[in-house]
Amino acid sequence: MITSGLSLHTYPLSRLLLFSSTLDLSYALTVFNQIPNPTIFLFNTLISSLTTRHKNQTHVAFSLYSRVLGNGTLKPNAFTYPSLLKACGSRPWVRHGRALHAHILKFLGFEYDGFVQAALLNFYANCGKLGLARYLFDEIIEPDLATWNSILSAYAHSASTGGFGRISSEDASLSVEVLDLFCEMQKSQVRPSEVTLVALISACADLGAFSQGSWAHAYVVKSHLSLNRYVGTALIEMYSKCGRLDLALQLFDQLPQRDTLCYNALIGGFAIHGYGHRALELYQRMHVQRLFPDDVTFLVTMCACSHVGLVEEGCKIFESIKEIYGMEPTVEHYGCLVDLLGRAGRLLEAAEKVRTMPMKPNAVLWRSLLGAARIYGNLEIGEVALKHLIELEPETSGNYVLLSNMYASIDRWEDVKRVRESMKDLGVNKAPGSSLVEVNDALHEFLMGDKTHPCTEQIYLKLEEVIEG
Repeated sequence: MITSGLSLHTYPLSRLLLFSSTLDLSYALTVFNQIPNPTIFLFNTLISSLTTRHKNQTHVAFSLYSRVLGNGTLKPNAFTYPSLLKACGSRPWVRHGRALHAHILKFLGFEYDGFVQAALLNFYANCGKLGLARYLFDEIIEPDLATWNSILSAYAHSASTGGFGRISSEDASLSVEVLDLFCEMQKSQVRPSEVTLVALISACADLGAFSQGSWAHAYVVKSHLSLNRYVGTALIEMYSKCGRLDLALQLFDQLPQRDTLCYNALIGGFAIHGYGHRALELYQRMHVQRLFPDDVTFLVTMCACSHVGLVEEGCKIFESIKEIYGMEPTVEHYGCLVDLLGRAGRLLEAAEKVRTMPMKPNAVLWRSLLGAARIYGNLEIGEVALKHLIELEPETSGNYVLLSNMYASIDRWEDVKRVRESMKDLGVNKAPGSSLVEVNDALHEFLMGDKTHPCTEQIYLKLEEVIEG
């Protein structure tokens, strides 16, 4: 290239930079630094390679961007920002994303192209700024498949409970939005991919929407999409949460490839339905298959042990995290251990674990201890747990209600009154209970005392009929 003069031309140089950066980054940077007046195209080529193939070299990509800004003759363009925004999706670079957004408005104006819009949407979605991501999505005239997947995955991820816990009304509304967005996507004639279906099925799982989830499964089969381990895991979790463990197990056995995530989904399903022994069998089967358990594996297996009173087995799994696998237990693992001991009535052990754990206990852990103390009438531990809960979550009504119920169970009505007055003084209100019910393939949400449902009159008439027997 040097002897033929090709090194004086932008396009051949860009190919050289792209190729060499995949093999030897230092060589690519040396070549780049020898170019007398690199164009913005060459800067963009190297920045893109750095953010895509060398994720630990993000600082070098930003140093190149700083050189562009400091060069009086160069100006960033629409190809500069998508790569940089992608690099800002992880710490410690997240804070630079908003600065890049400001630079986009400065250098490109408000009429930037779809690639930049999609990159901004992805950035805000990854940061949990769902409102901003949705605003940017609505500004895109014709979203492509990648953009649809980004917004659907953002909503599904934000709604996810991260396991098999009870979903809040706010999370439920996000999951419903996934279903609505998917309907809009179908109208746009953009064909869904496996990534789309994972987001859709995850939303169905959180809502307990069995009919919609089954339809999604049928769509995967009829559209000849790949039933890979990601789609399979989402379906196993959906069937488990909808109470169809038979279908979850059948699908698990049919998957051509099963990884740790697939096992986690089915073990979690066994856990919530009280099949602790089957969950343990599956956990042991993982070892036979030489699959390495992760943090979630330990959580769902210990949870399964907790639900059926397999205390010793659960404790052994907790101990194995560090002793066998060389991993440090997280606060969530300690929470499972406390729940395991608390449900078994071993409150003193549970309280001691909380006192001696290496990290600060979170609200979930203290609430678990408070719940166990209420069940077994240990007022002393219950009061200690509530004290810490109020410090961590002063506005959460459920904490006060748990202690109030504990006082009521032993006829300490003055203390019940005191707790209720504390709630009133602090302005804490008990959140109304809510539930989602699927009837004839449609989801219906009910709030405690709410009479806004269009079939309220018929519902109450049927309720009276049931009461009268």
